[in-house]
Amino acid sequence: MSNEFTKASLLERVNSVKIAEGDERVRALVGRITTDLFKTIDEFQVTPDEFWAACDWLTRLGATGQIGLITAGLGFDRLLDIMMDEADEAAGIAAGTPRAIEGPLFVPGAPQSDYEAQLDDDSTLRGQGKVMVVEGQVTDHEGKPVAHAVIDAWHCNEQGGYSHFFPGMKEHELRRKIVSDANGNYRFRTTIAPGYEIPPVGPTRELFTALGRHGNRPAHIHFHVVKPGHRTLTTQVNIPGDSFIDDDFAFATRDGLILNIEHDVDPAGYASLGITAPCERARFDFHMQKAVAADDTDPRTRMAKALKQ
Repeated sequence: MSNEFTKASLLERVNSVKIAEGDERVRALVGRITTDLFKTIDEFQVTPDEFWAACDWLTRLGATGQIGLITAGLGFDRLLDIMMDEADEAAGIAAGTPRAIEGPLFVPGAPQSDYEAQLDDDSTLRGQGKVMVVEGQVTDHEGKPVAHAVIDAWHCNEQGGYSHFFPGMKEHELRRKIVSDANGNYRFRTTIAPGYEIPPVGPTRELFTALGRHGNRPAHIHFHVVKPGHRTLTTQVNIPGDSFIDDDFAFATRDGLILNIEHDVDPAGYASLGITAPCERARFDFHMQKAVAADDTDPRTRMAKALKQ
């Protein structure tokens, strides 16, 4: 056998050599990716310096833990949601609350309470922004209340930082787990956080600077909703009026996920949430999809499920 190759024969050898059957799907996926990269390198005449600089960039990307920013910023996270939406439509599965990207910053084990919670309790945000109540109901695909659904809610602080990832924040700051009541109702208070942008230095910023793109996200709140018998829901809502709401670098804004906020709401009835002055208020109902397969009800977040955590 000759050990001299053309570009075509090298690609064929790379994609066909094996000593065991391996995993058929992995072989197919890696073969397609390798083929596309061979063609890209050849078509654009990528130089050795460019190639090894890209390898160094990937190494630094992994070391900084910013891969989740890149997958969102290049549209892959939203692509997966679009594909799941299309699969539901093709299967005739009734749509529920629009799904949205999870992001890489979920942390399990947030303090849990029944019916209501304070996300901004002991937070650096308290006293620095507008207090807002978010309340609503969890219903099933027929519109019936879903009792005792578990809702994880989390968002960033005024500097765009998330607890467990940003220095100086308290454990589980701006993270709470809420169990809906017998009628599916829930509510929480928080202080409205602004949007944020990707880190000012590092591999993610380098790429988006080279692409001529910004790295800003509009203000948003993440949710993860779990109830046996229903599809686990991953979504997030946006705060209206943010200048990046229609230009999210992560492509996560969805028309059905923009809050309608009432201003200067009477604090009566919200004393248990520590509210004694007029506040902002938004209603957001979660409409769960019916579970079709056993895997649909897996309570883990998307990343935890994939990594079998």
